[in-house]
Amino acid sequence: MRKSVSEPASRLGGRFAFNLVLFGFIGQIAWIIENMYFNTFLYNAIYIGASQEAVNGSINVIDAVSKMVAYSAITAAVTTFLMGTLSDRIGTRKKFISIGYLIWGVIIALFGFVSRDTTAQIFGLTDPVRILTVTVWTVIVLDCVMTFAGSTANDANFNAWVTDSTNEHNRASAESILSLFPLAATGVVLGLGGFLISGDDKQQSYALFFRILGIVVFVSGLLGLFTLQDSPKTVKSNTGKGYFTDIIYGFRPSVIRENAKLYLTLAAICIYSIAVQVFFPYLIIYLEHSPDQFFAGGSMAITPALIIVAVLGLVVAVLGVLGIGKLIDRYGKDRFIVPVVALLVIGLTILYFAHDLTLLLIGVVPTAIGYLTIGIMLNAAIRDFTPPKQAGLFQGIRMIFMVMLPMVIGPLIGRSAILHSGATYLDDYGVSQAVPTSVMFLSAAITAAFTIIPVLIILKKGGFRPAVPQSQPEK
Repeated sequence: MRKSVSEPASRLGGRFAFNLVLFGFIGQIAWIIENMYFNTFLYNAIYIGASQEAVNGSINVIDAVSKMVAYSAITAAVTTFLMGTLSDRIGTRKKFISIGYLIWGVIIALFGFVSRDTTAQIFGLTDPVRILTVTVWTVIVLDCVMTFAGSTANDANFNAWVTDSTNEHNRASAESILSLFPLAATGVVLGLGGFLISGDDKQQSYALFFRILGIVVFVSGLLGLFTLQDSPKTVKSNTGKGYFTDIIYGFRPSVIRENAKLYLTLAAICIYSIAVQVFFPYLIIYLEHSPDQFFAGGSMAITPALIIVAVLGLVVAVLGVLGIGKLIDRYGKDRFIVPVVALLVIGLTILYFAHDLTLLLIGVVPTAIGYLTIGIMLNAAIRDFTPPKQAGLFQGIRMIFMVMLPMVIGPLIGRSAILHSGATYLDDYGVSQAVPTSVMFLSAAITAAFTIIPVLIILKKGGFRPAVPQSQPEK
């Protein structure tokens, strides 16, 4: 039901807010599982227990994580191009979101059945090197299949739905709500993971973990069939050309020239996201096994890993209470963007030097504030600069800059820094494996500093304000 036009332009409707929270939060839970726990699943369940011969003869575990992240990111970008354009042409987001979440949940649950023993039985393998290699590639391929479902539902359509349902008067408020979810989901997933994946039988622990969270994602899809509504702005729309012509619409030089601020904002968020991906895929492994930290060898169920999450949660809560999104909507993004980029760089630099709990927590706070606030502003700016009624056409372009390039380049930078450090971890079976160190935070800080270049160009071109006011938000 649409609210009257006399209501405030900045108000978010109740049904919209419910679905924003439901699909925004559950979607982040699913992505956290993929971006963090599939990596530790490889490290702690697929590689752990394998012989030194198998580990030496197969893919290096750090390389396996890097490949999985990169291939998943490429899948996400391609999927978003195809399905975002398709949803524009059909004129609906609801069906893609709801059905996509249903399939997404099923595939997450399927990860609970992947193991070296299962691989050996299905493919009739006896050589330990081949068993480990095939199992690793099974995880990578299944991750890509899961990404297809997740990107269809979340990247291509949920994000387009949010763009369709908001305008420049309330997007930062909506983004401030969405910005709570990555770290909130991290806390929930880490807490549940710390509880469920604490036994000696890692394979069974991960199986239960994936099945429970798969059911959660599946149920959200069921709810969406009854609660989601397409925005009135979501209508059949295309450029008047063929489907595949629409897919490459965002690459046209004329489109880039006409939407220069959009592409500069995408460049800024690309650099910022690369910096995050330098360390994020390796973060839990670092917290669990890093030899250069005081918490090395600790359990994720206790120790500073959960202390960090608690601090991040506190920062998120404070930001939410202060209503940072409303402040940005009120005073504009131009006043905040440069200081928060500097804050992120400072925080990451502190984490590089953090070898005691005090300095670690000091570094986490500015890192979290910078990470959150940059995301709020740049994501809101992307929605502001996206041409009306063409949100689906630009979701693929958005995915290239926000996901594909960062998740291909970032982990490679992190991998290079990690392997160059030469640190190793000796597991319970006496097998030596490469392990992340704090040098990845320094690499991330240096990368994040380059975000300032496209930001300054945007400010020189008039700042983060849409050239043409957009329509009232859908309530």
